Amino acid sequence: MNEHLFQGQFRIDTTRLSNYDYGSNGAYFITICTKARFPYFGEIIDSDTKPIIKPTVIGQRAIDGWFSIAEFSPFVQLDAFQLMPNHLHGILFIDKPDYVDWQPNTFGPQRQNLGSVIRGYKSGVKAYATTNTLEFSWQPRYHDRVIRNENELNRIRQYIIENPDNWVRNRDNQEGLYM
Repeated sequence: MNEHLFQGQFRIDTTRLSNYDYGSNGAYFITICTKARFPYFGEIIDSDTKPIIKPTVIGQRAIDGWFSIAEFSPFVQLDAFQLMPNHLHGILFIDKPDYVDWQPNTFGPQRQNLGSVIRGYKSGVKAYATTNTLEFSWQPRYHDRVIRNENELNRIRQYIIENPDNWVRNRDNQEGLYM
């Protein structure tokens, strides 16, 4: 294939840190959106104490899939998580006690890193939708943030917990998906 075919016109720059090892031990804040931010996952409803999501069938599969990540990637520990009508937020930790081989982020085949975990998660939810003839599509990419310290971790946890409240206050939800 001619590598000059598109002359860089359609290349999308990566949002990943260029010299960071996404397979190394660390904490990651993840946001994944549905295609065109369509509310496939359900709706936020008022409960007795605070707003919560009432998930659709595909929304429940997205929840169940998230909580099964560690079954397929035993080096992952899950933390805070919140499903919203058109996106989700989660924190996960990569924990490989014997990991010492730092490998900066590269293009190409990857395994046992953040990208492979999220790719597996997204494909599992999409496969369920396809198998059950449910209309559903992900946004092609996802947003991640390397969590650098305990204060940032606690702030992000609080943001995730309060996300349904923020949804009620900002029904358009065009901004603020990533903090």
